[in-house]
Amino acid sequence: MTKFDAIIIGSGQAGNPLAHKLAEAGWKVALVEKRWLGGTCINDGCTPTKTMIASARVARQVTRSAEFGIHTTGFSVNMEEVFQRKSSVVLSFRESLMQGMIRTPNIELFFGVAAFTGPKEVTVTKADGSRDTLTADKIFINAGTRPHIPSIPGLGEGDYLTSTSVMELREVPRHLLIIGGSYIALEFAQLFHRLGAEVTLVDTAEHFLPKEDADIADELKKILEEEGITMHINSKVTQFAASRPAPGTIRLDISKGQGTIVLEGSHLLIATGREADTGSLHVAAAGIQLNNRGFIAVNDKLETNIAGIYALGDIKGGPQFTHISYNDYLVVAGNLLNNSNTGIADRLLNYVLFTDPELGRVGLTEKEARDKGIAIKVATLPLTSVARGIETGETRGLLKAIVQTDNKKIIGAAVLASGGGELMSILQMAMMGGITYDRIRDAIFAHPTFAESLNNLFAKLDENDAKSAKG
Repeated sequence: MTKFDAIIIGSGQAGNPLAHKLAEAGWKVALVEKRWLGGTCINDGCTPTKTMIASARVARQVTRSAEFGIHTTGFSVNMEEVFQRKSSVVLSFRESLMQGMIRTPNIELFFGVAAFTGPKEVTVTKADGSRDTLTADKIFINAGTRPHIPSIPGLGEGDYLTSTSVMELREVPRHLLIIGGSYIALEFAQLFHRLGAEVTLVDTAEHFLPKEDADIADELKKILEEEGITMHINSKVTQFAASRPAPGTIRLDISKGQGTIVLEGSHLLIATGREADTGSLHVAAAGIQLNNRGFIAVNDKLETNIAGIYALGDIKGGPQFTHISYNDYLVVAGNLLNNSNTGIADRLLNYVLFTDPELGRVGLTEKEARDKGIAIKVATLPLTSVARGIETGETRGLLKAIVQTDNKKIIGAAVLASGGGELMSILQMAMMGGITYDRIRDAIFAHPTFAESLNNLFAKLDENDAKSAKG
């Protein structure tokens, strides 16, 4: 048994920087990873998907070139080259992380499957079957999540793709069927449709993107359907069938309303959310409690019910985003090394759905604000009214901001626009600084930029007030 000051299980976007920070502070750190450094984000999530989305956007721009007076004689998609570009970017990020770990004193890497064998004891089983047993007073779990696979009659283990395996395809699917209407599902739907696949999506949710305000969700749904993606919302898959052993055609029977629809395709992607990757950890051996959804339960300081054992990132439940995982690291490192006394309860949450146009979201939706009984004013502005959007041919989308009436402060925003994540971040900074909407309305932004549209967005509030006074 080897004694460390800290054991970190998982090298995701909390585990990696935490290992560096603790090591730099003189802690002896064991970092355990069962696959590759970087976790889901670099290997299976943000990095590869956004790299492939960039290829798909180029394909879309080529199809639109005549709108800009640029005429082409056609083009083809080489999926092998798309795959190789994605793999090259992922490998470069992964290698950079590895070199950084190797160069950092006080960090020892263990590649294998970690499992608790006691309250503060972890055994790592390597690929060759050998084992190392580690112990530490402080243990940090950053083991992430895995795709959730629903129970569907007829569905076997080799019949479907996940958000990981779909990116290993070397040819464009003829017809990609997608089960799920999550953010992951929508990004892949648009990506593969732009690369040339027919795409049909099935989701059980009663409404499209139920966590978003209806006007934002409706606008994005219209955009995706206009591109050619078929959606069956409020529908349930009741049966799966495949031609075996040779691949070729798969079939989904779905119930929609009072009827049944049969869908036929070439590939099936299941994107119905993710579940905590706790199966191999044997957390019960350490007495660690899980919540009712199987995620590791933590307090405001990210500590589990066992003193000295923490859970960071997706495995603790809540919003599953890389930037949240990184902020978890900042909270834990600050509290342990600097006595910061920081918690996670009141942090401002944000995210971006990387469709095209992007959907950037921060703070409360209109519905959430009204459900809380907050007196609000709502500003909206279509991209068809944004000069920069017209000039660049990016007129699809909608800007929306939620303002608290009594103090003029912005409490939420949704930006469905080209570069929506960047524009959302401007509003996020205003929210962090307590900047009132009228200061943004009257601010000088460079012309012509998308940021300049914030002048007109917040001017809408005064127009609405004037109309109400007249009415």
